[in-house]
Amino acid sequence: MFVMPIWRRNLFVCWFGMFLTGIGMSQIAPILPLYIKQLGVQDAGSVSAVSGLAFGVTFIVSAIFSPIWGIAADKFGRKPMLLRASLGMALVIGCMGFAHNVYVLIGLRLLQGVITGYSTACTTLIATQTDKEHSGWALGTLSTANTSGSLIGPSVGGLIAERFGLQNSFFVTGGLMMIAFATTLLFVKETFVRQEKKTSKMKELWSSVPEKSLTLTLFLTALVLTASLYSIEPILTVYVSDLSRNMGHVALIAGVVFSASGLAQVLAAPRLGKLSDRAGPHKVLLGALLVGGIVFIPQAFVSDPWQLTALRFVFGLAAGGLSPSINTLLKRITPSSITGRVFGFNVAAGYLGVFGGSILGGQVASWLGPRYVFFMTGALLLLNAGWVYFKVYKKLQLPTLEGKN
Repeated sequence: MFVMPIWRRNLFVCWFGMFLTGIGMSQIAPILPLYIKQLGVQDAGSVSAVSGLAFGVTFIVSAIFSPIWGIAADKFGRKPMLLRASLGMALVIGCMGFAHNVYVLIGLRLLQGVITGYSTACTTLIATQTDKEHSGWALGTLSTANTSGSLIGPSVGGLIAERFGLQNSFFVTGGLMMIAFATTLLFVKETFVRQEKKTSKMKELWSSVPEKSLTLTLFLTALVLTASLYSIEPILTVYVSDLSRNMGHVALIAGVVFSASGLAQVLAAPRLGKLSDRAGPHKVLLGALLVGGIVFIPQAFVSDPWQLTALRFVFGLAAGGLSPSINTLLKRITPSSITGRVFGFNVAAGYLGVFGGSILGGQVASWLGPRYVFFMTGALLLLNAGWVYFKVYKKLQLPTLEGKN
């Protein structure tokens, strides 16, 4: 009788939980400005400023606390961190529906950043439980969960807000987080044995990382990846509007353009993860960076939205190989006793990329025009590819590194 390995069952449960988390988190973003206006902020400029603050503060605080929760995961296990994050988000996001002014809302968004960490714990759990022959595929599959949820989240949030009111969007999101908590509690299995190592201080932790240069390169690549994904968010609708030439339905077309790269990532990530298991994650990482950087540049020269959609789809295919390759390499070069902490710092780098990419894209578009955002992001990816070539591809000897784990 076939018995499913524990890591496969946990992968399915974590995928489901991250999918629900992706829906819940992304459905809030489109309604934040409307909810802030409902809370009493009427001036258009003030609404934009407060919305930016309420949205960005979560990522900044998450970047600070992700390594802290990674330390906790190494000390107490990954399942307790999954339960803490899902239950905490369920309560905090649900309370946002009861906010009576913007100060309470911003405070709750800040608290949300403090307690976040579900995806970090999921990634660490799967990375530590999966054998190296399947780690690329498993981490690639897991990376599609949040992207899939994020694709449909805005539509779900808009529908709920239109039919049932803005407040109910927060209650529904809290309910989704509670479902993630329940499935994690009932179905995730972990036999956690703490490996005693005195690495609580940063200096001691860093001294226990065997491949310091490679680890820093992977952190930077995670930052560049998320920055490139979010650099066009501030300018996408404006750029599509310019390309549409009075075609109408600008919001719908912009949504299709944005979703194209996410859909491609969902399709490509498991396949590229499996390819990295066979050919090596360092090869997939370098190839994905090169293709992503090259494909970004022609997006500045398109003449209609559908050309942009096609190029965004191709970029998404390349981007689907980046996150799984980074996580697979980190798993292979990191001792299991500090995996949670290292993945926590990697997630923190991603959160900084979200914030930095959004700010940088908006500023470049404001000073030079939206087309220059694509030049800037393409150049950033290609520069990162060059660094990866010299720091990772040429120097990485996987059998030697794997022997250290």
